[in-house]
Amino acid sequence: MSHVENHSGSGPDVAVSIVAYRQSREEIAALLHSLSRTGLSIQVTVVDNSEASDLREIVEAADATYIHVPENIGFGAGHNLAIRETLSRAKYHAVINPDISFDSDVLQALYDFMELHPDVGQVMPAIYNSDGTEQRLAKRLPTPFDLFMRRFLGPFGKKIFSHRWDRYEVRDLDLSVPCEIPCLSGCFMFLRSSVLQQVGLFDERFFLYMEDFDLCRRVGSASKTVLNPKVAVTHGYQKGSYRKFRPLLLHLWSATLYFRKWGYFRDDSRKQRNLRCGTTMPL
Repeated sequence: MSHVENHSGSGPDVAVSIVAYRQSREEIAALLHSLSRTGLSIQVTVVDNSEASDLREIVEAADATYIHVPENIGFGAGHNLAIRETLSRAKYHAVINPDISFDSDVLQALYDFMELHPDVGQVMPAIYNSDGTEQRLAKRLPTPFDLFMRRFLGPFGKKIFSHRWDRYEVRDLDLSVPCEIPCLSGCFMFLRSSVLQQVGLFDERFFLYMEDFDLCRRVGSASKTVLNPKVAVTHGYQKGSYRKFRPLLLHLWSATLYFRKWGYFRDDSRKQRNLRCGTTMPL
């Protein structure tokens, strides 16, 4: 999956990593098709954490790199395998979930936005469900209670703590224009490689969940992290930890690791980052 390069470096404009685990061939094929429709030079790597290498043929037919890891090493560790191979050559890196799809102009629009704003280290497009409803994946940095409220209190918590819930999900902001958001989802992360080199890759202590919060937070310590609602993608969004016991335990363990790392209650940098939330960016 290559195109004529249009920048002065020797590598691709954008390196893309996809981590798959028991994904269907149809889902991967749809994402690879989305990625093929761009004028940028891109290099795509699919890291397959599944037991069998069923995706190899379809990935390699799309001129993408296939890495089979016959055990599930986790989301962050899988992406790191791909990122390390291209970090020094690609200007940008896109971390994309297998259940994402988008139109042909998306990567170009994100690339152009980053070129216009060299102080931005990460940008996320607006994320929509397949039915056209918006997913609320832009957030302020959470406190332990914010995560407890969302995971365990459900509709009751949303009603009783509506102000806090809305504030966490940045519903108090005008999200119709690009603005700084301190916590962006890992389902689609468009990252500046030079900033990744500065702050490091995914923390592999997080097997699943919260690794995106942690990386976005580190990127935000060195640059701006921005939601650009002028660009949109569609996301399948499984919310596995809300339906199954093992993902729930992984989510709880990852949250414990996260707050051990950044602080449970005393977290001055969280306060400062959240104060910047909503600062608008010119197009």
